[in-house]
Amino acid sequence: MLTRDVLADPVALTRALVDIESVSGNEAEIADRVEEALSGTALKVERFGHTIVARTELNRDQRVVLAGHLDTVPLHDNFPSRTEGNLMWGCGTSDMKSGTAIALHLAVTEAEPRHDVTYVFYECEEVDSARNGLRILADRRPDLLTDASFAVLLEPTHGLIEGGCQGTQRVMVRTSGKRAHSARSWLGENAIHKAAPVLERLRRYRDRTVTIDGCEFHEGLNAVRISGGVAGNVIPDECVVEVNFRFAPDRDEAAAEAHVREVFDGFDLEFVDSAPGALPGLDAPAAQELLGAIGRPPRAKLGWTDVARFAVLGIPGLNFGPGDPNLAHKQDEHVEIDKIAEGAEVMRRWLRG
Repeated sequence: MLTRDVLADPVALTRALVDIESVSGNEAEIADRVEEALSGTALKVERFGHTIVARTELNRDQRVVLAGHLDTVPLHDNFPSRTEGNLMWGCGTSDMKSGTAIALHLAVTEAEPRHDVTYVFYECEEVDSARNGLRILADRRPDLLTDASFAVLLEPTHGLIEGGCQGTQRVMVRTSGKRAHSARSWLGENAIHKAAPVLERLRRYRDRTVTIDGCEFHEGLNAVRISGGVAGNVIPDECVVEVNFRFAPDRDEAAAEAHVREVFDGFDLEFVDSAPGALPGLDAPAAQELLGAIGRPPRAKLGWTDVARFAVLGIPGLNFGPGDPNLAHKQDEHVEIDKIAEGAEVMRRWLRG
């Protein structure tokens, strides 16, 4: 049980959430605790699997969403939490239980926000997109989201506003050859050798940068995996180079695919994964108010986050959380305690106006 004293302190609440093991697919206990905490408020609470939605019904002129995922990557000798000075260590401290704790803390303690608020605490963000609780909610009950005019995803940003996010695509670049015994290699065609031009094009590729709403997005096209060959004495007849394209949100998925096809013209391509980016959306009035509360300029989110799901629904959104994104998924993941307190205060000021 999350006690009243713990819910009133975002630092203590972060520690309590971190100490509930919730690797993706194992969110039942943490979802139970969150639902239990919210059930004692005036919020309208609904549960979908291990995703919890809690909404104010105050008839405000505007509704905003605060969202955070409940799951973590697998543990790596970093559970439970421990505290040393200003640092709290443990799986999920940065990504993103400190941000989720801020949202839950505000849901329980901020009874009269100036905007109506939809709080979403969702499962399975760290695994396959088909299991993502926010995606499932958007597909099955979009009405719980689409009445909002703005969204904040409390992903780790180290206390800064990170606008939008990059899109991402994965493509398999295949080369074909002809098998032969490696002792008589001239009777075959080596598919791995034929992949050399693919790697050369990637080596010579020049990444594009683009500035949108003051946020500089840096694209990247990189080989992330290569496979080929069947045995140590066989000339390989196929080689596959897996390439990941991280693209700025001024490109849609079709434009990104067209660019990749242009780069690898003449090769056999198979696109196996694609997700759109999201524009920063910093011109939304609520975004400007939050920027004012933070008092520091925004930067681009260099990565993909669920703000893209809000963008698909026509809801501008941004990323803001106390954790350092560079520590996400690392064994030595930690969060600065004062960043949790500062983040909670910023969000409270914003909600109160």
